[in-house]
Amino acid sequence: MGVNRVGAIDCGTNSIRLLIADVVAGALRDVHREMRIVRLGQGVDATGQFAPEALARTESALADYAALMSELNVSAVRMVATSAARDAGNRDEFFAMTSRILGTVVPGAVAEVITGTEEAELSFQGAVGELDAAGAPFLVVDLGGGSTELVLGTDGVKASYSADIGCVRLTERCLHTDPPNPAEIDAARAVVRDGLAQALQAVPVDEARTWVGVAGTMTTLSALAQGMTEYDAEAIHLSRIGFGALRRVCDELIAMTSAQRLALGPMHQGRADVIGGGAIIVEELAALLGDRAGIDELVVSEHDILDGIALSIAPR
Repeated sequence: MGVNRVGAIDCGTNSIRLLIADVVAGALRDVHREMRIVRLGQGVDATGQFAPEALARTESALADYAALMSELNVSAVRMVATSAARDAGNRDEFFAMTSRILGTVVPGAVAEVITGTEEAELSFQGAVGELDAAGAPFLVVDLGGGSTELVLGTDGVKASYSADIGCVRLTERCLHTDPPNPAEIDAARAVVRDGLAQALQAVPVDEARTWVGVAGTMTTLSALAQGMTEYDAEAIHLSRIGFGALRRVCDELIAMTSAQRLALGPMHQGRADVIGGGAIIVEELAALLGDRAGIDELVVSEHDILDGIALSIAPR
């Protein structure tokens, strides 16, 4: 296959994801996509360190990914890591591990932590590649474990902001009972509104015409809104969910116990305990975008920063 097969890895607070793709006429053709929940950011907020067991889980998944990339003859690889990898006290241990494993695929490869600006650009390019330009400007919202990125643009990024609210961080900070009680939910909403208020100073969301949601909370909400009994990525990709259905699913998830969420067909087991936090963030965003931009639906994309990472190393 030669030079045109690339491997992209996105290592976030909650999950580590792999995309192996062939680059054909400047576009990606999927060879393999995979996601594992390793919760690398477990307890980082509290301790300032990666937990040994979290590093071990991440190493195990990365080793499997590297073996697959070697087997499928990937010629270029890029791994982007969560901002926690810049801040954690034992970050050197993390980077040394990625260097050791990725080096077996492409000598010299190592995980990198990119700037918020570059992260926004990669997310945007990955998410809107297949959308009709008539829907622009697009507001791409990447809801992760530790943070939520808001990126506004048409063919490139006009404005972006990374808010310190994510489903894992919000759950660890506010949602301590199972299911969360009304006081915890109110506290979580206050944290989210504060984070979004700061985002609004940087990103003029009132200009947006289309809201595009990416990452696991968003895709799972689409699966549930569509009544799926098991996760179907093709039916989720570019699906549109009206705010009525979106709020109904979010309210149900917030009220459920982790065990009840886990029993839902499309729910990934590593997401059940934190998706209530994600649902709160989505509800607050929907209220904001309905009010500020007159938007009444969410477009969910399966393509996101992972696709942007792959495109960034595609041969020009």
